[in-house]
Formats: sequence, structure tokens, C-alpha cells
Amino acid sequence: MKYLKITNNKVEYTLDQNSWKEIDQIDKHELLQLISIAVNNEFEMDEYDKDTIGNQAHQIIYKNIYEKFNELIANKDRFHDESEALFKEAYEKYSIHNSDSE
Repeated sequence: MKYLKITNNKVEYTLDQNSWKEIDQIDKHELLQLISIAVNNEFEMDEYDKDTIGNQAHQIIYKNIYEKFNELIANKDRFHDESEALFKEAYEKYSIHNSDSE
């Protein structure tokens, strides 16, 4: 699903596919929600192209978000693997500790 798009020289985002807001309206909470969506779901966004974005504030914001989200999406399998490994290591550590005390 697409969560970031360029329309009428502006960049818009959505969290629910029903309502779209301009990117300069995004707050920290909504950005964190988009990150969570990108990590846990199929996440699409329009390619950054400054020539199709007439609003300079949108250009700056979207360029940074686009670059970071591309990096996040490219590495999300690695992030999942690393977090699973950390969880497994902690689980085994505390499971052994708990079974030793019995």
C-alpha cells in the first residue's frame, strides 16, 4: 500500500488510506506510526523527484523522509533478524538462570 505520494506539486501521507494530509503537517507521533507501518507491512511511496514537488518545504521534508525510509525498508529484514537474535539470546539467558535456581 502507498503511504507517501506526490500529488499536485505537494507531498501527502496517510496512516489509514482514508485521509491524506500534507507532509508539512506530520508530527512526531505520526512519523513513528509510519515507521512502524514500514517495518511491519508492505510500504510504498512515490520516488523523490524535486521537479514534481513545487512546495520547497515539502521538497526538504520529503527528501529526508524518503532517504531514511528507503534505508529502513532495505534493512528491515536485517532488523527483524537482529531483534529476534537479541530476544532469543535474552530468553535463553534468563531461561537457563531460572532453571538453575530450581
